[in-house]
Amino acid sequence: MSKVVGIFSPDSAPMKRLREEYRKSDNLIDVTHGRRTRAVILTSSNHVVLSSIQTETIEQRIKSAQY
Repeated sequence: MSKVVGIFSPDSAPMKRLREEYRKSDNLIDVTHGRRTRAVILTSSNHVVLSSIQTETIEQRIKSAQY
């Protein structure tokens, strides 16, 4: 959680370009298991994580885990 820089919607054009750019490198981590991508997570270690969990749900889980 300390390495998360931001959580973004995958529908925006910049996130689509970022996803394609990182898909060419080894820094893309796809944890959707074939489901629809609902969140793009950027990390401080220069990785992009694709998640099938919605951005709001991820934010709530991070907030509840910090307490």
